[in-house]
Amino acid sequence: MATTIPAVQLSVRTRPVRVNHLLDQLPAPDGALAWVREGDGLVGWGELARFEISGPDRFAEAERWWREFVADLDVRDDVGLPGTGPVAFVSMSFADGPSPSVLVVPRVVVGRRGGTCWITELGGALEPTTPLPVRRPVDVRYTDGELSVSGYRAAVRTAVRRMRAGELAKIVLAHDLVATAAEPIDPRFLLSGLAAKYPSCWAYAVDGLVGATPELLLRKTGATVTSRLLAGTIWPGSAGEADHELAATLLGSAKDQREHAYAIGSLADALRPFCSTLSVPAQPGVLRLPNVSHLVSDVSGRLADDFSLFQLAEAVHPTAAVGGTPTNVAVPLISELEGMDRGRYAGPVGWIGGDGDGEFGVALRCAQVTGPVARLFAGCGVVADSDPDREVREAEAKLVPIRQALEGADRA
Repeated sequence: MATTIPAVQLSVRTRPVRVNHLLDQLPAPDGALAWVREGDGLVGWGELARFEISGPDRFAEAERWWREFVADLDVRDDVGLPGTGPVAFVSMSFADGPSPSVLVVPRVVVGRRGGTCWITELGGALEPTTPLPVRRPVDVRYTDGELSVSGYRAAVRTAVRRMRAGELAKIVLAHDLVATAAEPIDPRFLLSGLAAKYPSCWAYAVDGLVGATPELLLRKTGATVTSRLLAGTIWPGSAGEADHELAATLLGSAKDQREHAYAIGSLADALRPFCSTLSVPAQPGVLRLPNVSHLVSDVSGRLADDFSLFQLAEAVHPTAAVGGTPTNVAVPLISELEGMDRGRYAGPVGWIGGDGDGEFGVALRCAQVTGPVARLFAGCGVVADSDPDREVREAEAKLVPIRQALEGADRA
């Protein structure tokens, strides 16, 4: 465990400002923090405090630390919207270990919601500095990660065999790809490209994990909790369909409908004990993105008590959309078949406020950026009738967003 907490009481001041584009406010690549969708959200910089934790109690320990941190703050909030006041950016590991989960509290947060913009400064205003220009990655080249494409195909083949033997119903397997540039990669370049190309996704950056996720694990606002779950995927050319036929093909796919049913069932079962009411759609819809289309279900509920976002996240993670069914069989098998540490890929990512409200997505379509190296991840839900070659092609399609962002595709 690594933790830093200032030794003196801190002032937190939120006031209105005028801002054009949130991501343009990030002054430097180091320590860039973001959670942005369709122009709204939060960005932050200037690390004030951090908490790192591994193990099965990481959600409870993260909540304890955050409650202790905000307990003695001197807060003045002149805006009063979700995301104002003290905020921590959060990225939780997928598994209990070995990689740690991390909470980062920035010195400065700039936010926008519904046309209202604000700035929150913790511990007093920072001295103004000259923003550093955003750098485009140079000479990006790709090499195999810890699990190559051939290794991934073999893992899917083994998983299918074990599912047909009755060991489990679904598993979500991933592999990685390493991109190396000639100079340190600027996460702001990736963020701006992802936000522009995938505006309906949540573009995020926390402690070097940068991506754009279409999946909202949980949003807590007072007593209301919502979730957007995705499972079941099709992409242009995957089965010879024209673009206008993709949605109908996906909705009519027994394999994808079964995969989605496992995922929505696991989420609903995990949330029900916390809710007095829970609304789950009878049938999924289709979310169309530039690279793929997904089956999607939006779930909403009314909480029965004052549960925090960390408590809810601990209960629902991992859903069958990123883990499998049954969870207690699928998650250990993921580690066995992948043979790699996923780190914070497919874990909850987002932000939490001082009142315990906030938003966590699922860390998908992402890369862990360290200096000139980015480790990219992509995965697929596998069921008993999955075809290993098709799963490889699906994972390749899911790598498109972060590869395009690295390469500056579709930019002037």
